[in-house]
Parts: sequence; structure tokens; C-alpha cells
Amino acid sequence: MDQPSTKSYASALYSLITVFFFWGFLAASNGVFIPFCKTHFELTQFESQLIDFTFYGGYFIGSLILYFVSQLTKVDLLNKIGYKNGIIYGLLISTVGALAMVPAINNGHFAFILSAFFIVAVGFSLQQTAANPFVVALGPPESGSHRLNFAGGVNNFGGLLGPIIVSVVLFGSSRSDSTSTVSITSVNNLYFILAALFLAVALFYKFSNLPQINSTENVKPSTRSNAPLLFITLGFLMILVANPLEKLTSFSNAYFIYSALAIILLSIIYVLVAPKNNPESWGAMQYPQLVLGMLAIFTYVGVEVTVQSNMGALLKLPAFGGYADSDIKPFISLYWGSLMIGRWTGAISAFKLSKAAKNILTVVVPFIAFGIVLLFNHFSGTDVSNLYMYGVCVAVLVVAFFLGQEKPTRVLMIFGLLGVLAMITGLLTTGQVAIYAFLSGGLCCSIMFPSIFSLAVAGLGKYTSQGSAFLIMMILGGSIIPPVQGILADTAGIHISYIVPVICFAYITFFAVRVSGALKKQGIDMNSVEAAGGH
Repeated sequence: MDQPSTKSYASALYSLITVFFFWGFLAASNGVFIPFCKTHFELTQFESQLIDFTFYGGYFIGSLILYFVSQLTKVDLLNKIGYKNGIIYGLLISTVGALAMVPAINNGHFAFILSAFFIVAVGFSLQQTAANPFVVALGPPESGSHRLNFAGGVNNFGGLLGPIIVSVVLFGSSRSDSTSTVSITSVNNLYFILAALFLAVALFYKFSNLPQINSTENVKPSTRSNAPLLFITLGFLMILVANPLEKLTSFSNAYFIYSALAIILLSIIYVLVAPKNNPESWGAMQYPQLVLGMLAIFTYVGVEVTVQSNMGALLKLPAFGGYADSDIKPFISLYWGSLMIGRWTGAISAFKLSKAAKNILTVVVPFIAFGIVLLFNHFSGTDVSNLYMYGVCVAVLVVAFFLGQEKPTRVLMIFGLLGVLAMITGLLTTGQVAIYAFLSGGLCCSIMFPSIFSLAVAGLGKYTSQGSAFLIMMILGGSIIPPVQGILADTAGIHISYIVPVICFAYITFFAVRVSGALKKQGIDMNSVEAAGGH
């Protein structure tokens, strides 16, 4: 695969990060949009989570289509067209989805709105499949996670603004507005603007001087990978038809939801333990770091999304403040802002700085980012005084970064353990302490995607693009885990349902430990060098 020159690295990276903003903006705005739709359409908690199911399911289906087209043509399609064109085509598909949202909203049928979300997400899947390995390829692989952290910081700046802007669009600047008087058609202008922005950025990329990173090298069909992917698709479809199946059979939809999760997990585990007598027939799945990473991305995206998607229902409980739908935006914004705080801090290593400067910035940057989160919420008319104590969680993040010493697997393990501890704390408490604990899951998630992604594609060579597609498929976790928690919330209660994030963080911790050994067996030691920024 052709690599860009060092000279082109900075300008190319700065151009790429614009699409990361869009992903964060829409994903985070769902945290406000979901409870609104639940009230507007009188949905159960499970049904409300179908927004995330559809949105993140679009990532899976989009990547699945890309994979099977490549299998049929016997040429890695994304490698052939190039990462730059992959991003452009993805933006155009998302433009269509954003425009489709307008008649869907005016029509007023929830199913049509879900369909428009799906189209936007299919475009996002192509963008992410191209953009993430593009960023990793813009320099040495051992510092790829730092570049992804930098891009992820922009992603989470979009995540910070998403809940605030969408909340203002839906509810206005007044906190006393009742959701019952809000018309969902007020979102129309937002999606017209998004469509225009998607199209404008596509044109920008078309005429920009981004380096061409592609390869026309033929890749043998990965026939052994097809069956596990089809079983994973079956699990995805089972959740889609869970409610209709409940009406046709004597089984509750919980039975189908949990069965779907089991099918997906067992399919990935099978790939991991199956004998690889003919490695080429497995394609990228012949590499254990990729398969372990697929499950890690599945659980990571699942936990990142489910913590905030179910937060609206949790905050309505008297023990957690009894907030109205129109009052939850500062908490959702702080959650996604927490990812921004962590990624801005992790991005420091992407720049060529002295050790002393890095240490100072590692302390200062997260609190600056925290201040920005508070400032934007303040400007939206929110009283942020009850959020000040969250600074304690930010201080813990700083300590975690120093303990990680810029080593990908160590940092991931520490943040995974902190995630487990935070979720357990939230389960054992109520009120402000529990809210802070659950929100700090955003801090713990902040560095996970870039760390997992760079570790999972390390050493894949010509299969890097295919491996990237598999990893983006596993964003499916954001489609599966929230409904799983939603169905548990409907049966056992929303508070106890947060046992689901505990399990997700526990696996990510295991991945951090296990992948290091898998890479070392291939002569790759991602922790042997402290990744220096700047190239």
C-alpha cells in the first residue's frame, strides 16, 4: 500500500478530521433525540433504543456490503478506489439520508425516521472504513493511536455540540418547555443544513490535495469469513424482528434479543478458536489481533452508546433527580464532552513536544476541555454549577494517562479497569455520585476506539483495508448493546440494567492484556517504543 510522504502528513490529517466531527455530532445528538422520540411516539425503553439499533446497524450493513462486493470482484474495493474517494462517496450517501430525514419527519412515522437514520449511517460506515486506516497510514504505526486520538478529539467536539444544538432545536432555550408541546418537524432545518454540509465537504475532498493511499493488489477471497459474517447478520436481523416475532410466538422479545446477542458473540468466538489450516482463506480474520479487536470494538461502541442512550430514562427517576426530557442535555453533553476531554489529552502525543511540555499539557489540556464543555452548556442557558465536582473525575483521568506512559495496551487496560470501577460505583449508589460515575464512562471510553483500532490492524499488511471493514462492521455493538440494556431495563429496572456496561468494560480490559501477547508472537511489540508525536 502506498504511503504518503512525511511532508504531506500534517495537512492531510487536518483535512481528514472534518468528517470525524459529523460522526460525533449525530451520534451524540441521539442521546437527546431518543428520550424525545420515546415521549413523542409513546415507546417502550426497548423500542426507543431502535434509533441506536438502526443508526449503528447502518454501519454494519454498509461495511458488509463493501466486504461482499470486494469478495465478488476479487479486488479490495476500497483499496482500488482509494481512501479519499471512499470518504467522498460516503459523504454523498449521508447527504441522501439527511435529505430523506425531512419528509420522514414530516410524515411522522417512526419507521420512516429510522430508515433515514439508516441511510446516513451507511454513508458513515464507508467514511469510517476509509478514514480510520487513512489516519493510521499517515505516519508510523506505533503512533497511529495518537493520530486517531487527535481526530477523535474533533469527533467529540461534535459530540459536545450535538446534544446542545439538537436540544435547543427541539425544546428551545427555555428549560421549562414541555416535550408534549414540541413539534418534531422543528428538526427539518437541522437536516437541511447537515445535508448541505455533507455535500460541501464531499466537494472539498474532491478538489483537495489529499495523498492517494490505495492498492490494486488482488486479495484472495476470504471464503471462511463468510459464514461467521452471515451468522452475525442473522443476529442483527433477529433484533429487528423481535417485536413481530413476540406477537407471532409465545416467546417474549427478550428471548430473541438475548439469542441474537449470543449468536453474534459465538460467531466471533468461533473465528478466534477455529483452526487456520489455510490462513489465506480467512483473509484478515486469520490474525488473532483482528478477531479479538472485532469483539473489543463491538463491546466498546456498545458501552459508549448504551451508557448515554439509557441515561435519559435513568435521570427521570426521583433518586437521580427526576429530570424532564428538556433538562437532560447538560448531562448528555458532558458525557460526550468527556470523550472529547480524554481524546484531546491523548492527542498530545501526536505532536513533537519535549517530555516536560507533554507532562504540563497532560495536566492542563483536560481541564481546559472540561471548561469548554461547561462554557458551551452555560451559553445554552444551562446552570452548570452542579457539574463542577465532575472535575474530580477529570483529575483521575490525568493520573491514568501518566500511569499509561503512552503505551497503547497499558493505557487501554487502565481505562478499562477504571470503566469497570465507575460502572460498579454507579450501580451501588444513587443521586449525584451515581450520575458522575456513569458519566465518567465517557472519560474511560475516550481513548478506546483509537487504541483498539490501531492494535487490531497492526501487522495486517495487504489485509489492512479488509480488517478495517470488519472492525467498522463491529460498530454493530452500538446497535445491539443498547436494546439489550433496554430490554433488561424494561424487565429489571433502568438502574440495575447498568450491569451491561460493567461486562463490556471487563472484556475491553481482557483484550488489552490478551492482544499484547498475540502481537508479540508475530514479532510486533506496540509497547516497546513510546510513541513520539510529530513527523
